Amino acid sequence: MARAHDTMMNPPIEDLLDTVDSKFSLVTLAARRARQINSYFNQLGDGLGHMVPPQVSSVARKPLSIGFEEIAAHKIVRVELAVAGAESVADEAGAETVA
Repeated sequence: MARAHDTMMNPPIEDLLDTVDSKFSLVTLAARRARQINSYFNQLGDGLGHMVPPQVSSVARKPLSIGFEEIAAHKIVRVELAVAGAESVADEAGAETVA
């Protein structure tokens, strides 16, 4: 039985876009997680253990593919950071330059 959209990427981009609000957010989230996974694999021999291992069992060898699979499995989600603290710091810095 043929699939509706036979693509080279698994999971399909269309499924991944349902979990985030834009393509930019998806790419940024996957790239950050891929860097974390890559750092985890690089530090395995050092015994440091401060990096989070991959959250899904995957046959993929590339960190970006593992990151996309984690996003599709809803193991990795995008969280908005509060900007209110950054604005007050910027206001204080602006006040110092004016005074």
